[in-house]
Amino acid sequence: MAIRRRYLRSLLPFALLTAGAAYALASWNWCGRWEESAPVLRGQARAEGALRAGAAKVVLPPPFPVVVAGYPPPRPNASQADPPLHARAVILQAGETRVGLVSLELLSVTGPMVAQIRERASDLGLHGVLVFASHTHSSFGGYDGRLVAQLVGTGRYRESAVDTAVSAASEALHQAAAALADVTLEVGRAAEPGLVLTRSGGETPDGALTRVVLRGASSPVAELLLFAAHPTMVPRQREYVDPDYPGRLSELREAQGGVVLVLQGAVGNASVAFNEGQGVERATAFAQALSGLVDRASPMATPGPTRLAVARAEVALPRPDASRLVPVLTRAAGDNFLCHSAARVAEVSALALGPLELITLPGEPTTGAGQVLAGRTGATGVLGLSGDYLGYMETPELVAQGAGESRRQYYGSSLLERLGAAAQLAAEAAGFTPEP
Repeated sequence: MAIRRRYLRSLLPFALLTAGAAYALASWNWCGRWEESAPVLRGQARAEGALRAGAAKVVLPPPFPVVVAGYPPPRPNASQADPPLHARAVILQAGETRVGLVSLELLSVTGPMVAQIRERASDLGLHGVLVFASHTHSSFGGYDGRLVAQLVGTGRYRESAVDTAVSAASEALHQAAAALADVTLEVGRAAEPGLVLTRSGGETPDGALTRVVLRGASSPVAELLLFAAHPTMVPRQREYVDPDYPGRLSELREAQGGVVLVLQGAVGNASVAFNEGQGVERATAFAQALSGLVDRASPMATPGPTRLAVARAEVALPRPDASRLVPVLTRAAGDNFLCHSAARVAEVSALALGPLELITLPGEPTTGAGQVLAGRTGATGVLGLSGDYLGYMETPELVAQGAGESRRQYYGSSLLERLGAAAQLAAEAAGFTPEP
């Protein structure tokens, strides 16, 4: 026994040296230099005239068996979809300007996925393709190759998961393009603050819903429903993929005609405040409550020629910052871990449709962040989960305090300022009307 103790004591310096070397190695600046640059405009198109639209809905079939995304491990595996998942697309055209919108019933979308969707739609003459995730936390994963994403939410990367999403989105866009018809534009709004709450402080979400109806000669061609609340109503360990309340709401409204896209607004700190039903029944009941709110958002027709514009701006992102995410002694290692998965540039888009002026962001802006961006650009709304996933976007004040959703923000405090500069450039290119 004494020999064993002496042997273990002899190993202690070696163990400490090894641990110190590992700590030093992990703390080395592996991120390199992060360049700063002004945002650059990557594309724009504007027109005004008679509006045409086409829409389509196709099944989004997971490559079963598949991991259920949305939460950290342990995650269940699914071999069934209940209800089925879908990809939905709307194509808008005024004059020579044509824009595609895609909604996928996924937790998020990625830059490589969006690039492939745009490539497959290159034959459609689109001046912009905006791809959104419904942000359901019970859909399938495996489509994000970044290490942080695989660990935190989407599970082990599988190329088949990407192929499934890209194929469904491409098919929906092509079917929508083949169905283009003359439409009128109707816009309505309603709010029910009691349906949502803030989960982390900051500005309180207002429960506002914007309803956009693209009405054909005899029935709606499509509807866009803009709302913000995390789709986390389906039980975490359920062994099915499920579209949560956005998919159920779309199905309810589609029974009345047209294809319905539910797009998330400033969802970063917005949670559902609704306690009717249990399990998946709760998601169904909430979709029914939201459908009632949609009915209250009585849309009004917008007279005359319709304005349609789209613009995309690219901006360099600030260096990742793990100071709010990990203990202080492991901050450098945390920064290195984030850098391995962090994008260095981001795309921000502006979309004008009649009286609507929308900014789209690649992540989850909070209510407060959305208000900052709307004030800076004159936008009537801010949409998240578009084009890629960069994590949460909180106001600089709350980032400085380590409060709100900043505890989940991957980048430094200048993130919103960088994105705001890109949003302003895109908004100007799209002809947004600035607030007085």
